[in-house]
Amino acid sequence: MNELVECVPNISEGRDRGIIDAVTAVIEEVDGVRLLDVAPGADTNRTVITFIGAPEGVAEAAFRVVERAGELIDMRRHQGAHPRHGSTDVCPFVPVRGVTIEDCVAIARAVGRRIGEELGFPVYLYEAAAARDERKNLAEVRKGEYEALGRKLGTEAWRPDFGPNEWNERTARSGAINVGARGFLVAYNVNLNARDKRIASQIALDIKEAGRAKRDEAGRVVKDADGKTVRVPGPYRLEACKAVGWTLPEYDRAQVSINLVDTSVTKPHQAFEACRRGARDRGVRVTGSELVGLIPEADLLAAGRYYVKQAGQSAGIPRRMIVETAIQSLGLRELGAFDPAERVIEYRAGLVDGPLVSMTQRQFVDELSTDSPAPGGGSVAALCAAQAAGLVAMVGNLTVGKKGYEGVHERASAIAEEAQALKDWLLDAIDRDTAAFHGVMEAFGLPKTTDEQRAQRDLVVAEATREATRVPLAVLERSALVIDLAAEIGAIGNENSLSDAGVAVLCAAAGAEGAYYNVLINLAALADLDPSGDPDFVPQTRRRAAELMAECEAKALAARQAIRGRLESAL
Repeated sequence: MNELVECVPNISEGRDRGIIDAVTAVIEEVDGVRLLDVAPGADTNRTVITFIGAPEGVAEAAFRVVERAGELIDMRRHQGAHPRHGSTDVCPFVPVRGVTIEDCVAIARAVGRRIGEELGFPVYLYEAAAARDERKNLAEVRKGEYEALGRKLGTEAWRPDFGPNEWNERTARSGAINVGARGFLVAYNVNLNARDKRIASQIALDIKEAGRAKRDEAGRVVKDADGKTVRVPGPYRLEACKAVGWTLPEYDRAQVSINLVDTSVTKPHQAFEACRRGARDRGVRVTGSELVGLIPEADLLAAGRYYVKQAGQSAGIPRRMIVETAIQSLGLRELGAFDPAERVIEYRAGLVDGPLVSMTQRQFVDELSTDSPAPGGGSVAALCAAQAAGLVAMVGNLTVGKKGYEGVHERASAIAEEAQALKDWLLDAIDRDTAAFHGVMEAFGLPKTTDEQRAQRDLVVAEATREATRVPLAVLERSALVIDLAAEIGAIGNENSLSDAGVAVLCAAAGAEGAYYNVLINLAALADLDPSGDPDFVPQTRRRAAELMAECEAKALAARQAIRGRLESAL
């Protein structure tokens, strides 16, 4: 599945499991859509639902969620700690892979229109999908919450983007549905060793982007010329951060409840640290934190790397170790279990490791040894280069912090990080190479009865073969980078691991030459196909591959001679 969209509807029910299950059941009825997470909250009386799939399927599933929630939830009876507007309070669409935020805006507007026209619910568009600038901020759209809708609906200022602009029996029951498009939003709560909601609220004002209301000497809120509240940024203000304070009776503590609306701007660990400073100012402590719903892997990796480096250690370690460091440092298991396989969106969606990489070594080599043409030499070339990158990272990590190597600490650590990133890319290439081969085989299976079918088939086969060439070419490019890093860490790294650096050079050179062979054999196949799709592809790729191979051979030879000479001279 090349195009993936995430949808995260929040329904206004967090206590009745029967209603929650009935709403989420409609998601699993839609082909190509996968339910990833259901996170109910009794105190907030709200459930965060996360599902993922192709754009068309996600749009259909979102509509069904809103429809079923509207049938089962009566907003006239709803009470909860979280701000809310309707039976489905928010329904945002988030680009994951192969789609843009603009694509998600189009999905949001289409689904919003359908909700308004077919279900008769008022719909407000927010964030990137907003049709009016003043409605981009969800807090502004939801101002006054459900209780204000009776006054707002029927006015021109609060005319919904879709659906009825009137307060009637149906809209009183459903409330208003907020449909949007945004980047990843992380709902993240920071725990305090205090019960007083006021302390949590003050910390929230310290960190939220909007700041706090300015007050005069008499304690009155200051207004500007337009009658709007003048706001003052808090001492630990974070951009793209919304926050409130509340108490959790279930855990007998206060929390700072945070929405990080764009984690490319502010990460969870930055919010955690800002709350720690605000708590310290008030004589209380942060004891841990809680994630509501799912989180992108990148956000945990950023946190893990931050805390590893804070400890003066190398961050050039495997992703799973960095993620575990983040979980422990943020105290994400304080209020309950936290399994990254269940809480990280890429892991839940199966977007990290492909079927070949997920195999044991025995399974992979056994599969390799059968009469199946794939996996084959291309995947093995990528594996060789990945193993080389792993060895480079190992030598870097064995150098960091060791006596006598203080002068190269920073560079060895940086090499380990670079090598880990290359290792992960090359491991992914094992499956990409095999997938590209299967793409060629599928193209050959297209019908060829008529001249038109044969011509179309040839074009598809040619493009599939070009893609099957791009993968090993990219492996060849990265093998050259691995050879550079292996040579450098061999020269400056821990001498007790010099042989490991040497093996890294050998494996990277093998990966490079293996990838080069796969480029050549695919280019030869293209010579017999229609080149009209990209007539310059074969000569340009041939030149680029030859240049890279010559570069790899020269660098690998020099590194091998240097390392072998040092090893032999030590005897």
